[in-house]
Amino acid sequence: MADEAIGADSADYTVFGLRVRSSLPLPELFPATGCGEADVLIDSGGIEAPESTPGLTVANDGLLLTVPEVGRFLISDGRSIRAEPMNGVDPRNVRLFLLGSAFGVLLHQRGLLPLHANAIEVDSNAFAFSGASGAGKSTLAAWFHDRGFRLVADDVCVVRFDSHGKAQACPGLPRLRLWLDALEKTGRASAGLHRSYAGSAAGLDKFDVPLGWETMRSENIPLRAVYLLDEGESFAISRLRGVEAAQVIFENTYRGSYLAAANAHRIHWQSAVRLAQHTPVFRIARSMRTDRFESECERLLEHLSSEFSLGATAPTRGG
Repeated sequence: MADEAIGADSADYTVFGLRVRSSLPLPELFPATGCGEADVLIDSGGIEAPESTPGLTVANDGLLLTVPEVGRFLISDGRSIRAEPMNGVDPRNVRLFLLGSAFGVLLHQRGLLPLHANAIEVDSNAFAFSGASGAGKSTLAAWFHDRGFRLVADDVCVVRFDSHGKAQACPGLPRLRLWLDALEKTGRASAGLHRSYAGSAAGLDKFDVPLGWETMRSENIPLRAVYLLDEGESFAISRLRGVEAAQVIFENTYRGSYLAAANAHRIHWQSAVRLAQHTPVFRIARSMRTDRFESECERLLEHLSSEFSLGATAPTRGG
């Protein structure tokens, strides 16, 4: 898809360390500043591919993601996404899957390492919290955010490696996605917030909490550690090493089931090993009890502060 195919009404945005040029409005993203060549091109229109089963399939021009009751997305060469929404579908639902699963395919095509993780900034370093859905990643990130720490990424933390081989976390979408009980746990109300998915759908009853630019990290930042959130009778943090650490990273990849279709298994495993070799990976056992939530968050903050010799204070907003 060439630049001129996007049209004069396109706008540039930034997410995951990429400059995105889109003919579809993407209000969830921050506008890109200055001028520059787009890394990713997004448009909408018909897709010249036969109807396929739900999920991800190979198409002549790339990979075709079919989402029932939403539409289809053609992702090509790690550079372009074409959206073909179903008639009458809420644009918010189109953007939900465009910026989620479809982008997950594109990130794998580009050979990037997208962790299914949230990340926060402490003392100019990023710390990622990974784990299965429902493990409390966003709730934990919300706790840090509410104490003045900037969010780096919510749900998807894209990792790059700089010229010295050091891991960098890329800024993600400027929002927190929280279940209703997580809203309540962090002192928020659902009134005035949009559900992530417009309408009723099993497993998608989450709410989007938009964040301002001053509460988000805007540039790549060194990734100092990855924490795997797990459940246990009592709070404990243990260091994982070697293959076990790499396996945790590999298993907590965002849309890892797409790796085979994107022909990215090998490069992704190499990236997981590379990250585990140079970045500490820890497992956190937490009780998940509401009455222990505050104290467990405080103990986590104490751990990363002492483990990495940080002055764990909140950054100045906008700094």
